[in-house]
Amino acid sequence: MIGTEDKKIEQLTSFIKSVADKPHPDSYLIAVLHKAQELYGYLPREIMDVISEQMNIPTANIWGAATFYHYFNLNPPGRYTISICLGTACYVKGANDVLNAIKNHLEIDLGQTTEDGLFSLQPARCLGACGLAPVIMIEDKIHGDLTPKSVVELLEQYRKREK
Repeated sequence: MIGTEDKKIEQLTSFIKSVADKPHPDSYLIAVLHKAQELYGYLPREIMDVISEQMNIPTANIWGAATFYHYFNLNPPGRYTISICLGTACYVKGANDVLNAIKNHLEIDLGQTTEDGLFSLQPARCLGACGLAPVIMIEDKIHGDLTPKSVVELLEQYRKREK
C-alpha cells in the first residue's frame, strides 16, 4: 500500500512530467510550486529539492521564486489561517489596531504560525467586505466590525472549539 507521502510525491512527479516536454519547461516552475503547495499545504524544503532534481533547476532559484511571491508558504500552516484585510477601508477603520491585537495575543507576526499549530496569520489586500471594515477571514468565514477586544474574544472562541 502506498503511503500518503508517497502519493503526494507521485502526484507532484506526474505534474512535473506533464510539463517536461513543453517548450521552456522551466517556465512552469510557478505552476509546479502551486501544485506542491496544494498537495502539502506549504513548500517543504525537501520538496523544493525534489522539484530541483526533477526540473533541473537549482534549489536556490526555486527558493528565490518561493520567497519572492507572497502566496507561497514556507512553513506548515496552522489549523486556522487568519487573513487580515489591510485594504484602504479596513486600514482607515482600524485594521492596524486589530492586527496588533492579534499579533500580541497569539505572539506571532504576519507569515507565522502559533507554537501550538492552531493559528497562522497572513495579510490580505482586500477581502471584499469593505462595509464591515475592519475584517478578518478564518476558514472562508468573514468576521467584521472588529475591534482589538472583539478579535481577541473571537480567537478565544476558536481556541475553545479545539479543546
